[in-house]
Amino acid sequence: MTFQPRMTSSVEGITLLDDLHWRRWNGIIADVWHVACAAGARGHYVSRDARLFVVLEREGARSDVQLSADGNTRTVQRAPHRMSFVPADMPIWSHIDEPVRVRHLDLHFHAPTLSERLGEDLADDRLSTPRLDFLDPRLFTLAQLIAEECTGPDRHHDLYGDGLTLALFIDLLRLGRDTSGAQAQRAMLSPRQLRRVTDFIEANCSRNIRLHELAELTGLSQSYFSHAFKAATGVPPYQWHMKARLRKVQALLADSDLPLTQIASVSGFTDQAHLTRSFRRLTGATPAAWRRAHGR
Repeated sequence: MTFQPRMTSSVEGITLLDDLHWRRWNGIIADVWHVACAAGARGHYVSRDARLFVVLEREGARSDVQLSADGNTRTVQRAPHRMSFVPADMPIWSHIDEPVRVRHLDLHFHAPTLSERLGEDLADDRLSTPRLDFLDPRLFTLAQLIAEECTGPDRHHDLYGDGLTLALFIDLLRLGRDTSGAQAQRAMLSPRQLRRVTDFIEANCSRNIRLHELAELTGLSQSYFSHAFKAATGVPPYQWHMKARLRKVQALLADSDLPLTQIASVSGFTDQAHLTRSFRRLTGATPAAWRRAHGR
């Protein structure tokens, strides 16, 4: 299903100066607005999705803005580089005393899509805690690049904007910085899931195994499965697969007189050189040297 921003708003004294520019990436929509706010302008907004509001440019009087969220009202300076994170379903009001022109970026985050992409449960207080009127130079740099992707005549590949927006979201929520045992335990595969996956890898190690095949065995998304597998084993799935393949090679080297070219073929390597490089990288010895030391 295509993600659409879900926001209701009512405004007074705010006029759009340029056409709205926007882009959609996987789980994130970016809007760039250029508006004129008259004296006494006000707005009321409620979004079904969490969003980040970033002031890119400001022209006019040094007016302050009355900004309210969750029953708390604060005066914030309508200045460039300042930003506010507003959780989903949280009403927010603004009131401007003096005329001002503002160019700003709105980023709308679809939590279910981003949770699946990142392999993390995002249903915690990081998404439900407002952060109004803060400064973050690194986030602002990313926001500028995202705005350029929305408005510039020469757009990069979609993966460029996708990477920028995902990086901003990760940094905004400080994802990956929780290394507590509870977080790791929540992300691990269960013993039953792990045994099912590792047995499948052992039985099919001589062929290419796709990530979606392993994820389907556990009923998880590919990104969440990769995270959970590494949390349970300490290595990503492809490394476990390669080690299983090399264990098969070691068994053939020790218990048979097959030439290395044939062992490479039956073990899923493209050729003897590929086998030798992989074997040396993981064991520190060539297949021939290992056979001399461990063969029958």
